[in-house]
Amino acid sequence: MKLADTKATLSFSNGSPSVELPVYQGSIGPEVIDIRKLYAQTGMFTYDPGFLSTAACQSAITYIDGDKGELLYRGYPIEQLATQCDFLETCYLLLKGELPNTQQKKDFTYNVTMHTMVNEQMQFFLRGFRRDAHPMAIMTGLVGALSAFYHDSTDINNPQHREISAIRLIAKMPTLVAMAYKYSAGQPYMYPKNDLSYTSNFMRMMFATPCEEYKPNDVLVRAMDRIFILHADHEQNASTSTVRLCGSSGTNPFAAIAAGVACLWGPAHGGANEAALNMLEDIQKMGGVAKIGEFVAKVKDKNSGIKLMGFGHRVYKNYDPRAKLMRETCHEVLNELGLHDDPLFKLAMALEKVALEDEYFVSRKLYPNVDFYSGIVQRAIGIPVSLFTAIFALARTVGWIAQLNEMIGDPEYKIGRPRQLFTGSERRDVKPLSQR
Repeated sequence: MKLADTKATLSFSNGSPSVELPVYQGSIGPEVIDIRKLYAQTGMFTYDPGFLSTAACQSAITYIDGDKGELLYRGYPIEQLATQCDFLETCYLLLKGELPNTQQKKDFTYNVTMHTMVNEQMQFFLRGFRRDAHPMAIMTGLVGALSAFYHDSTDINNPQHREISAIRLIAKMPTLVAMAYKYSAGQPYMYPKNDLSYTSNFMRMMFATPCEEYKPNDVLVRAMDRIFILHADHEQNASTSTVRLCGSSGTNPFAAIAAGVACLWGPAHGGANEAALNMLEDIQKMGGVAKIGEFVAKVKDKNSGIKLMGFGHRVYKNYDPRAKLMRETCHEVLNELGLHDDPLFKLAMALEKVALEDEYFVSRKLYPNVDFYSGIVQRAIGIPVSLFTAIFALARTVGWIAQLNEMIGDPEYKIGRPRQLFTGSERRDVKPLSQR
């Protein structure tokens, strides 16, 4: 961190002496006021529910400018990475800090490819789940269970352990997601094939059967690869903060990532694209395109309790930069599969048109976000809605690992310990039972 030229002064109206606080600046983005000594100097904490104004760490991985609608991985705009790089190149960038050269990409791809299989006992572990269990419930269990199978790389303070854990997690997540899907569908598991690319291999494990050869569709593979890239990291969001907080105790990487999977499950976070598709299906049941006006009227009515899912973003006050890319991919996939006339997709496009033109949504900057389009793409590819969040977890795993490794390597890192503003009862004595 670089000390800024300015300092912050905290003054009190009760006559207590003012406190001078140092200010630090990053390479880009807002400066931060250092309050680490605030309690020692004043006996006070800060109060910031949701940590909306608190920088809990310093990071060099991902930068978001919500006002500009900008997302950078290690300084590279997401638009360039999504159109000029593949997912494993992006993984290398997030983990290592730079894009790989030809040899580095070859070596990294080889290492990931050689670790895509999971222990055969994972199949028996899966049998403990109900067939209709939500895939995220299964994934939380499977990822946490990896530490029981790969206990030779669970020391979070050992750089070699962290590196092999990173490779194992990136490599095995597609296999686990595909296994969770096959289990719920009652189909045989498909083993990975080393002659396929990372994303092609995932598509094959998802949709192939032993009955016939499966040839991945290049357009669909490219679409899925782009989904992975766009979801690979997103700064200090809820699940990333969960992974950092969990990892700050020194727990093993598999447990920390499992905690991230559990957090991502929430509909306000990773479950947003699932919620968006469920919303479209609800409108379809109401009557489809003909009922959009009625649905939009309910959205505008604050007392209706109806929310427009897949539109707007907590961070981006402008257009979500990922949404533009995903919109292009959406139309590529629909064209490839001839699905533009599918009722649900026609409904989605009609709702998109209303949201982009209606003054109510435009003035509030409720543009379609990445979740809206990625949900449509995944449904078109044939992925069940319940699996959307698991695929998000697959993509985000590399970001979680990069953030976790960065935290462990930070000399200032400490176990997380948020404070509170206590509003409960003051000290009191327990009365005998007869007097209560």
